[in-house]
Amino acid sequence: MSQSSGLPTSRRTKISAEATQGVPGWLVALLAVASGMTVANLYYAQPILSSLRDVFHISTATAGVLITLTQVGYVIGMLFLVPLGDRLEKRGLITALLSVTTFALVTAGLATSFPVLLVALTISGATSVVAQILVPFAASLAPDHARGRIVGRVMSGLLAGILLSRTLSSFVAEVSSWRVVFLGSAALMAVLAVTLRATLPRHAPTTSVPYKEVLHSTVTLVRTHPALLRRGLYQAAMFGAFSAFWTTVSYVLTGPHFHYSSVGVGVFALIGAAGAVVAPLAGHWADRRLTRPMTGASFAVAALAFAVAGFGQHSIVLIAVAAVLIDMAVQTTLILGQHAVYQLDPNARARLNSAFIAIFFIGGALGSQLGSIAYRVGDWSGVTVLGAALPTLALLYWLTEHRTGGRLNAQDSE
Repeated sequence: MSQSSGLPTSRRTKISAEATQGVPGWLVALLAVASGMTVANLYYAQPILSSLRDVFHISTATAGVLITLTQVGYVIGMLFLVPLGDRLEKRGLITALLSVTTFALVTAGLATSFPVLLVALTISGATSVVAQILVPFAASLAPDHARGRIVGRVMSGLLAGILLSRTLSSFVAEVSSWRVVFLGSAALMAVLAVTLRATLPRHAPTTSVPYKEVLHSTVTLVRTHPALLRRGLYQAAMFGAFSAFWTTVSYVLTGPHFHYSSVGVGVFALIGAAGAVVAPLAGHWADRRLTRPMTGASFAVAALAFAVAGFGQHSIVLIAVAAVLIDMAVQTTLILGQHAVYQLDPNARARLNSAFIAIFFIGGALGSQLGSIAYRVGDWSGVTVLGAALPTLALLYWLTEHRTGGRLNAQDSE
């Protein structure tokens, strides 16, 4: 008789599931929550841009620079910090980055001028790449057959953090002030640093080459893996559209048609968070090798969603439907893209993730700024035209994926 035969059925099922997945359920949950908490730092300012604009007496376009530079900081962190995940012991690196994030957020919460706020949030954006160290960390722990599902679960936490951050920020700003938003996040980052330091398993570096060579090898990976660049550009278009929508929708909701308060904007963002339910499904699609068709479908859904948002600009229901569809489409392409990228080189997952995220966050930064400009020039209609154009361009690029002998190139099929 086996040792486990005396255990309750539910307990045996749990042990079997964890053995199959290779990663304890509590660790997956912790990585998901940690990823969501850290990436949320990039988005706390979005729903309170109107308030920051009035406090610092700046224009709408200038306020949009805050989101752009935060994302630029994230790109810098992706390029120069995330590759260290292959070079250094991950637990120590994560603790150090979260410590800097804590200091930067305290500075943001105490800022008395807009330039100080800009610098502080740019630094916070750079060090919040902890989320993108944790995702390949989970991928490295997972067995091949379950990698898509485990990454999907961690990504669902990360994506929920992106969306719920707006709700939390709006609520906290309404009941207290915008300063408490950043100071509260600083406290959360301090707690998270201690928790991860105490609970994460040690994870040895996968390379011993010097830091300069690690950075150079990241660039080399882009040249040697066409699928990496393609997937990065796909997601740049999608994240640009996503950023354009969420950077400007607060202006629409607080404007003359809806007159929403900060809490109202936060509740709307909570509706958009419903799109996070697609993350585990996307991981399942990746494991079933449905990456290419679901990628194309996601581009089409995103373009359609912006059309709905444009035609229904005076209907909160239609804008909410568009928000959910946009979030679902962006999350699907992100998870499918990461799954494909992680297959390219198991020993360079942090560097692959670094290049992938950096490429598409450039698109997100451009989308935030272009969205602010489009809103200033063409109001909400201008934003929806821009938003529909970006996934349409991605769809046209998707049609160029080359085939050999009637079969999709192996790199693109993942």
